[in-house]
Amino acid sequence: MNAGKTTGLLQAAFNYRERGMEVLLFTAALDDRYGRGLIKSRIGIDAEAHLFGADTNLFTEISSLAEAQNIRCVFIDESQFLSYNQVWQLARVVDDLGLPVMAYGIRTDFQGKLFPGCQALMAIADEMREVKAICHCGRKATMVVRADENGKAITEGAQVEVGGNDRYIPLCRSHWRSAYEDGEIVKGIE
Repeated sequence: MNAGKTTGLLQAAFNYRERGMEVLLFTAALDDRYGRGLIKSRIGIDAEAHLFGADTNLFTEISSLAEAQNIRCVFIDESQFLSYNQVWQLARVVDDLGLPVMAYGIRTDFQGKLFPGCQALMAIADEMREVKAICHCGRKATMVVRADENGKAITEGAQVEVGGNDRYIPLCRSHWRSAYEDGEIVKGIE
């Protein structure tokens, strides 16, 4: 949250296209905050994307699209919503099709637990690069808290609830613990 992941994804895709290379962009079907099939950055840039859902076989989908369109790279936005099997399907895209796959997403949910897709990515990705978000105190934000309308941390609920800056606040571990364990109001939205 608030680290520029989507901006980085769109910039990298632009760089490929600027050099005459085609790319495939995918985003999670369940994230329709900006409309279906649209990857949009908070700074206002966007791009159309293919959708993936829980039942999407990404290897099959990418295989058919890549050959027909001379694809040179695949970009995945909201990779935390990938399933374990989909991460392995993306590994096949790299290994069997020889295409680089760049996946962008957050690591943990509001309870500090890894998303299944991120757990698989951390286990098998060839390379990982962290994009840094900043806590209100200035330290690196490694956690995210889900806040209610009063700015209090929500500690229970479904792992996945789509929302933006109005619901999710990036925090350093110390401030996350204070908000999550002690019920403190999260700075920046009180």
